[in-house]
Amino acid sequence: MQIQRGQTKGNVSFMYYRMYHRRDALKFGLSAGSYLGLAQGLMAQTVPADAPLQTAPAFEFLRVIEQARLLASKPYKAPDTSLPNVFSNLNYEQYVGIRPKPNSAIWANDGLGLAIEPLHRGFIFSAPMDIFTVENGLSQRVAYDPARFDFDKIDIGKDIKDIGYSGFRILESRDGGGFNERVIFQGASFFRAVAKDQNIGVMARALAVRTGDPSGEEFAIIRAVWIERPGPATRQIVVHALLDSESVTGAFRFTIRIADATIIDTEATLVPRVTIDHIGVAAMQVTSYFSPLDKRKTDDLRPAVYEATGLQMLTGHGEWLWRPVSNRQTLQGSAFIDENPRGFGLIQRDRDSAAFEDDVQHWERRPTLWIEPIQDWGPGQFELLEIPSDSEVNQNVYVYWRPKDGLKPGTEASFAYRQFWCWSPPVKPPLAMATTTRSGKVTVAGKPMRRCIVDFVGDNLAEDVRPQPITTALTLTGAQLVATRILPGKTSKTVRVQFDFEPGGENLVEMRLVLLADGKPLSETWVYRWTA
Repeated sequence: MQIQRGQTKGNVSFMYYRMYHRRDALKFGLSAGSYLGLAQGLMAQTVPADAPLQTAPAFEFLRVIEQARLLASKPYKAPDTSLPNVFSNLNYEQYVGIRPKPNSAIWANDGLGLAIEPLHRGFIFSAPMDIFTVENGLSQRVAYDPARFDFDKIDIGKDIKDIGYSGFRILESRDGGGFNERVIFQGASFFRAVAKDQNIGVMARALAVRTGDPSGEEFAIIRAVWIERPGPATRQIVVHALLDSESVTGAFRFTIRIADATIIDTEATLVPRVTIDHIGVAAMQVTSYFSPLDKRKTDDLRPAVYEATGLQMLTGHGEWLWRPVSNRQTLQGSAFIDENPRGFGLIQRDRDSAAFEDDVQHWERRPTLWIEPIQDWGPGQFELLEIPSDSEVNQNVYVYWRPKDGLKPGTEASFAYRQFWCWSPPVKPPLAMATTTRSGKVTVAGKPMRRCIVDFVGDNLAEDVRPQPITTALTLTGAQLVATRILPGKTSKTVRVQFDFEPGGENLVEMRLVLLADGKPLSETWVYRWTA
């Protein structure tokens, strides 16, 4: 495992903008779009309104792959994002005022436990996504129907054409009636999910293209989706998606299981139009505004605001790495080289409301997203991008797997992985875990320096089983280590490591810390980058 040092330079036009309301908003600098003129090979699967069902060929995922190949063989054509005047200049309040009518969701009255709610176009969601349902092996496009919506104070008139939809939600029925939102696909190739009783938080995307590059990021879009009707009481739904961008097309199959956690098995086939040396697989992003690690000059009564405590990685060699994430003063990029990773994700380890004291946003209820590759991914690296942010509405921490070889025309790449949208990952280190990291200025013997405190918690640290003595393996690159202390923690299963260092003239210090006993690790490996 090697850690590359240095900053990533590039524009940050992909900042995420959220208003906390019933509908979340995505600001991505590029409109997604519909593709109503799908090639004949795929449109042939759609059942014409006046045709007998038996005349249409059965839908299968292979046809989505074929359509991705066909798209890749032709020049990219930007989607048409025009809207009727009544919807073309909606502000946020007007947009969120457009609400689905009760029981208007697809399959809501069929007793399946799951339903699909198409989302209206407008505001920053001006681009349509074609939505098809698949029943009995046959697909049917969901035509736009204004009768699905309550438009509040907007007078839409009587002659609105079929403008399609901007995305969709997956709803689960709840005891006592009604539905809860569990998954939402809307905007470019972004999607989100939650576990039971959680608030919306971390966001994923089907594919990241050149994230953080100086030339600017490219946003792939989902042109169309085919959603299979779920079986009764299965709590499982399958979504097929056609991806398109200037550089690459793709076919995705998401098998979504709704339980206490939301589990999404993802299969992807990517077909490049051009050579791409920088793609991000299983990409995700969260907000990190301020924490005990990076106290920013904000006049805020809350002790912390963040959706994830850090990045957890399980390498192909079986090493557990923990990297706290934070809101940086300058744009920071970190890479962790690996081969055939076993898992990674952005983890919210703070589940106590006292850590945030926010009775509205409840940051302690934000999902953890853990990724487990289902196949070998070969050589590559985990990439972490931390972007300066002056607001809690920006999702400013990005993580993804970057394959070493990228993509080349004439070849296809396939990836398969499982996503766990959950309270905690399904697997955890069999070692003590770092729960809190703090950093700040101190003065020792009249000399200014920096101090870091890392708390480790684990059953193997309990006083009755704790090996003696406990030591540390601590390395700093770019600074002089002054002193290290191992202190008792708040509980019998907690150990605190405190260390002081002098960065000198360096603006960047890489750190690596492990608890040891008899030369063997007692803890996961804590890694961090301090910057001036």
